[in-house]
Amino acid sequence: MKAFPLTGLRRMELRDVPRPEVRRDTDVLVKMGAVGVCGSDVHYYETGRIGSQVVQYPFTVGHECAGVVAEVGKGVKRLKAGDRVAIEPAMSCHECDQCRAGREHTCRKLRFLGCPGQAEGCLSEYIVMPQECCFPIPESMSLAEAALSEPLSIGVYAVKLAGAVKGARIAILGTGPIGLSVLLAACHQRAGAVYATDKIDARLAVARTLGAVWTGNPSAGDVVAGIAAREPLGLDMVFECCGEQDAVDQALRLVRPGGKVMMIGIPRVDAIAFSMDLMRRREICVQNVRRQVHCVQAALDMIASRAVNASPMITHRFPFERTVEAFDLVAGYRDGVVKAMIEWGT
Repeated sequence: MKAFPLTGLRRMELRDVPRPEVRRDTDVLVKMGAVGVCGSDVHYYETGRIGSQVVQYPFTVGHECAGVVAEVGKGVKRLKAGDRVAIEPAMSCHECDQCRAGREHTCRKLRFLGCPGQAEGCLSEYIVMPQECCFPIPESMSLAEAALSEPLSIGVYAVKLAGAVKGARIAILGTGPIGLSVLLAACHQRAGAVYATDKIDARLAVARTLGAVWTGNPSAGDVVAGIAAREPLGLDMVFECCGEQDAVDQALRLVRPGGKVMMIGIPRVDAIAFSMDLMRRREICVQNVRRQVHCVQAALDMIASRAVNASPMITHRFPFERTVEAFDLVAGYRDGVVKAMIEWGT
């Protein structure tokens, strides 16, 4: 089969590799139909690492995906060849203390698609996943929409973890796919008002389409002052979705005393600073968000029922053979890209 592994910094090559096989009774062989290019994939493409996770070349990234079942193990009962599925990229052990506590996303032995040292990614024609990671989708849902369930599930989880969102005044700093997923989930939970910021005006336009009541570009003006003029008492919660020091500083200034800052963005640096003066005096809670847990089906249900419209996030589509072009586009933030989707002719 064909795969598109990383072979060096900013280098990918289309290669022939062995097709994975169904070996366990619970294995499912899936023919890929759509793969979304995630910011973390681009981190590995550009720098070869995220923190302590370092790529050993060649290595295939990609984890936002959906496809068609090609073969199942003899123990698989709820899926059959021909079924269309969305993929949960996290494979947990279900035995460690974290799994027993319902925290499969922080499993001690977690294997995650496209994560160095854990599992090869899905930028290939076929992958094998455990049946529990394969979620059937209705015929009304495209494979590209199904692939969006991965980032959307992170937004659903972040909003769930934040607490009382209904009626809350919130800000989302960074309106890439994760920020927009938080926006969709927050609006679905009837947030009182959602403010959004980004340095790319095209992304702000999408945010307005999806429900933001106000948007601002921090490169063009003081977004803290702009939001404070409308919310002088501060915001109930702020979702930091871009991993930038400036956004963290803005979040601490925007949130009200007793409010919460949700940290979702992945920084490109090893350390981020927080103003302890602001945090202490306002008793601000800072909550890290690690991917998602138990939210894939909820995200799929939201898409299937049309309770949310995630499709505007897909701004560019590429055939598999043009994967490098897709990565370069996303890495350069060119042409107003939000989500580049790689698709096969299934």
